[in-house]
Parts: sequence; structure tokens; C-alpha cells
Amino acid sequence: MQPLIAIRELGKTYRQGETMVTALEDISLDIASGEFVALMGPSGSGKTTLLNIMAGIDRPTGGSVTIDGVRLDGMTEAQRTAWRTRGVGYIFQFYNLIPVLTAYENVELPLLTLPLSRRERHAHVTAALEAVGIAARARHFPRQLSGGEEQRVAIARAIVTDAGILVADEPTGNLDAGSEQAIMTLIRELNRRFGKTVILVTHDHAAADFAGRIMRLEKGRLISTGKEN
Repeated sequence: MQPLIAIRELGKTYRQGETMVTALEDISLDIASGEFVALMGPSGSGKTTLLNIMAGIDRPTGGSVTIDGVRLDGMTEAQRTAWRTRGVGYIFQFYNLIPVLTAYENVELPLLTLPLSRRERHAHVTAALEAVGIAARARHFPRQLSGGEEQRVAIARAIVTDAGILVADEPTGNLDAGSEQAIMTLIRELNRRFGKTVILVTHDHAAADFAGRIMRLEKGRLISTGKEN
């Protein structure tokens, strides 16, 4: 079966002053549809760079990235943005909610660029808020929510377009232990119940244990595909 994500001989370099820095080198991997994969490694190992390339936010300097039969590495910036709007949901460590918007309005934001009626947007937002268990707080502003509630709103925003891929960059890094457990249980539920393909970057072994497969990077290279949970 063809993998959902196929990466071949991926490389990423960038200039830092007068020096060229290698962020990723010769990365090849496959991720199947519906997998839950954790990317681990020390700071500077290339985890977030790899995540951003798979999310269409960044582009490699070498190699290929094919997602669901579409080559991302050859797309223009505008083409990647259009693909990303429908194809991937991004969950951030610090939520990235807009303080002057309610939870409902924050979740609605990704839908404003799509050809949907107000009624259709309402249906999508309501379903996303209900899926993450935060519908009762829809009219609250971020400052009125706990950290765990803010992250639930951020997850609702990531799934509101019904993207098949969820990428999460340290989504529990700003949470207490109780909220961390709840958020990771929710992300696993989205993977198992709704079939979302999840790619998680984390330093936290407890969070990584929710994944079905753990990949380890070091100095820009993939050194291990870890264990199947």
C-alpha cells in the first residue's frame, strides 16, 4: 500500500551569518494513513524543521516530499498555502489564539478563506468544539480559559477544516501534568476515532508513549524508528 507521506533523501540547509547550517540530512521515511508518529531528539536535532516541511510551512533544499500522491517540494508558496489550508491542521505549544477573539471565532478563522456559507461555517465550528469537549466555552475569550482549555480550542481550530493530517509541535510543553494527560488522550482519540494521521514533536517520553511509533533524530539525521506501541 502506498504510504500517505513519503519522504526521500530529504535535506535542509540554511545560512546563519557566514556559515551554512545543515538542519536535515538524507532523511527517508514513510508514514501510513492513520498512523500516530512521535518525533523525538535533542534541541537542534531537526524535529521541528522536519515537521514544518511535512506541514507545507517550510520547503527542503534537497530530496522529495510526497503527501497523498502530491509533491510538496515542487510547489510555489501560494500552492503550498492552499494545500495546507485543507490538508493539514497545526497544533502549537503556545496555542497561538488571538486574544480579542472568542474561542468560537478563533476556531472559525481557518474557514474564512474557504467558499463556505455562514451556516456551513457554524456547523463546522460547532462540530469541532464539541469533538474536543469545549463547546460550553465557545463564547469565552482566551484570557477566560485555562491552559488546557486554550489548547483544546487550538486543537478544534486544527481539525475544523477536517484535515486528514494533524501536526503537533510540543503541544503539552506549556501544560501541567493533569492537562498534559487530558490533551494527549484527546489527540490519541482523534487518531483512533476519526482516523487522523498524527505527527507529534515532543521532548516528553510520557507524551511520546501515546504514539504508535517513535522516530528519533540527532544532528539532522534519522537514527531510529523506535518501537511500535
